[in-house]
Amino acid sequence: MSLQAIERDACARLSAMRARMEDELAAWVAIPTGQGFAPGLVRQRAALADRLRALGADLEDVPCDARPAWIDPPWQEPSAAVADILVARRAGHGPRLLLSGHFDTVHDPHGPFRALAAAGGGRATGPGAADMKGGLVIACAALEAIRDAGGELAWSFILVPDEESGSFGSDRALRACAAGHAAGFALEPAGEGGTLVVERMGAGQFRIDAVGRAAHAGRDHARGVSAVRVLCERVLRAEDLTSAEGGRIVNVGPLQGGAATNIVPDRAHAWGNMRFSGDAAQAELERGLDALAAGGDGDVPRVRVQRIVGRPAKPLTAPVEHLVRIVERAADELGHPLARALTGGVCDGNNLQAAGLPTLDTLGVRGGNLHRTDEWVDLDGLVDRAQLLAMSLLRTAASPPPVS
Repeated sequence: MSLQAIERDACARLSAMRARMEDELAAWVAIPTGQGFAPGLVRQRAALADRLRALGADLEDVPCDARPAWIDPPWQEPSAAVADILVARRAGHGPRLLLSGHFDTVHDPHGPFRALAAAGGGRATGPGAADMKGGLVIACAALEAIRDAGGELAWSFILVPDEESGSFGSDRALRACAAGHAAGFALEPAGEGGTLVVERMGAGQFRIDAVGRAAHAGRDHARGVSAVRVLCERVLRAEDLTSAEGGRIVNVGPLQGGAATNIVPDRAHAWGNMRFSGDAAQAELERGLDALAAGGDGDVPRVRVQRIVGRPAKPLTAPVEHLVRIVERAADELGHPLARALTGGVCDGNNLQAAGLPTLDTLGVRGGNLHRTDEWVDLDGLVDRAQLLAMSLLRTAASPPPVS
């Protein structure tokens, strides 16, 4: 059967699957997987494992690595991964393609926003409906339609439980999984207005710790050294590293310092996030943050800086441009042309591409209000987005991106 015939067959099958996709989406959205909620994450992972096993995939459980403890403020629950990474692999012909997704969300597992609900205009609201349980639904549907149409794709699917908290526990597995694949497709929801994101900034976390000398604020103020004052000066210097022209963003918060208003504080801490457009911007930020450190052990005041880059920048390379054109042509033929977009947001596609795999993301559903309690998904678009993904996978297997 020709590629075009398989595409037509797969697209027809997907047209007949809308009701089933909606039912599956409703079932998965009803599983609370936000904020490290272990029962929900384990249950959602099991549902995905069953779905992928039924598609003929062999499954592998991969434990998450430990997340750096200093990233989370002490008053927050640690964002430790409580479910394994799931890697599914199906045998087939031609170059192997990698799909990437996450089954965690940001939503309160005990809050009132817990189900898929019709919102009118072909839309529905629900926690993770767009980000990214809708993407997982259409990916499984696309793979099923391709299989049933006679397409013998060789594919892998990596699903992580900690993307929303930075994928620090999944980074090593993502990078390892990237090897041996010709192209990657991340199921993040479409960009603003249904756009295709072709370039992303990178992101990292940092923490600034200041140490001073405690003293009575009234009787011995002159003997004290305020760690809060030192920290505030460092926070201003950190935020001054932001430069729109230089492709650098620094955001600081939350902060912690002092025990009481009548004590000169001897400890103060700040947590922050940095974004960068490329290697040069990343290096500039790292130099600037490192320069905030001062003093050695026993010195007062002294400042310590810890930092980690969780997601390198994701530029539009020639191999990614190849993927973009495949997807754009398929979208045009389906009657849903795509505009390109850039974003400061990050995803697992950053990690995959940093490992050398040309990766395109925002291949999930159309939706909006992500991470809010009115997050919505375009139900009317489930079919055409699944068709777009199916055609993109088939055409990429037939014409993989060049090796850079």
